[in-house]
Amino acid sequence: MVASGSPILIGIADRELAQALAQVVAELGCEAHCPASLDELMAAAARLQPLLVLVGSWPELAALELCHQLRSAAPYQNTPIVLVGAAGQIDRGALFAAGAADYLLLPLEPAEALARIRLHLDRSRLDRLHERARNLTLFRGPALLAASLQKRLRRQAELLQEQLFLLDREVRERRQMESALRDEQSRTQKLLLNVLPQAIVDRLAREDGLAMENEILADRFEEATILFADIVDFTPLSVQLPPLELVQLLNRIFSAFDRLAEEFGLEKIKTIGDAYMVAGGIPVPRPDHALTVMEMAIAMRREINQLRRETGLPLALRIGINTGAVVAGVIGIKKFSYDLWGDTVNVASRMESQGIPGKIQVTEATYAYLKDHYEFERWSNLPVKGRGRMTAYLYVRRRSSPWPNPEANSASEETPAPVPHGTDSGPSELRSREPTPEIAL
Repeated sequence: MVASGSPILIGIADRELAQALAQVVAELGCEAHCPASLDELMAAAARLQPLLVLVGSWPELAALELCHQLRSAAPYQNTPIVLVGAAGQIDRGALFAAGAADYLLLPLEPAEALARIRLHLDRSRLDRLHERARNLTLFRGPALLAASLQKRLRRQAELLQEQLFLLDREVRERRQMESALRDEQSRTQKLLLNVLPQAIVDRLAREDGLAMENEILADRFEEATILFADIVDFTPLSVQLPPLELVQLLNRIFSAFDRLAEEFGLEKIKTIGDAYMVAGGIPVPRPDHALTVMEMAIAMRREINQLRRETGLPLALRIGINTGAVVAGVIGIKKFSYDLWGDTVNVASRMESQGIPGKIQVTEATYAYLKDHYEFERWSNLPVKGRGRMTAYLYVRRRSSPWPNPEANSASEETPAPVPHGTDSGPSELRSREPTPEIAL
């Protein structure tokens, strides 16, 4: 119903937004006028007598005040004025009190803007036809013809009002759907963060959802520290406890370790049975990766000792740590996981499996990072499968506190757990015995 060439006045200071609205207007076959200043806007308003005016805020005049001034001018008594602005800038009560007919919210939705502008253009044109019909009744035409025309025009106006109501309802429903979609996306991201590190999730988002079956997402890190922890004599313990109690115990232990990993800013890699693996320096490199992993190892031992006192169970950890280069990435297309590969990982696993219950054992590479902050006892000629004999170090105590934690000092450190029956108890016994045969993993 919009007539081709109908003038529409766009009084918006933001030139980019004004041009965007001009493109919408052009789709209706109308002629858009975009004055560059308020003076030009008022002059164009008097000259053009447009069918519709779109207004926004100017540096020297707010949108509501501009709307009020335009509505006060004689040519604008029946011209629809639509305000354009962000949701927080539009007061609906004040908007309609100022004489505006409608509003468009930013960011601009072209389809919505097109529909609303078309409705108000049709209404404006019908109002002008109605005015002509009224003039015919008074001055020119037969009263019966004018009355019939007025009736038809009123019906058209009612239909337009109904369409505007339906459009408003559709917009509200669409925004509710968008809000629900954002909530669902947030829940999905939280679930994804339970599988992948934050940096990897962000990277996938930047790369438009990397197709896991077609791409390999992997990086090499020259410096990272890997920790393996294992519950000593877990197999005999699993025979003594009912299955449900056993799972509850593991959940309590690993949940405590998860909280520690989050506190220290480390990346939990996985759990395998009663073993726990965590890494520092990946997927975001950090210079204090070895110090932070060591502090987590001490905190893990403190947690297991506390749990031992509470439950009365003979719980102890065997912890191994190594530092070096690793490859980290995401593998698989179903139930995919973020994992680590390389000799550094293998040696860290050997440090745990061939360690001493209740002790924290580190390699020479990790010792180089930690020797200024912690006291260790050296253990030479440790047999390691695939590597021959290595030098390892058993943690004794802190020299200083590298971690800004009120409890991270020698006075608050937990005493190591008693060693289960039949196992070696610590460095003193280690010095007096020959190295054990290599343990195959």
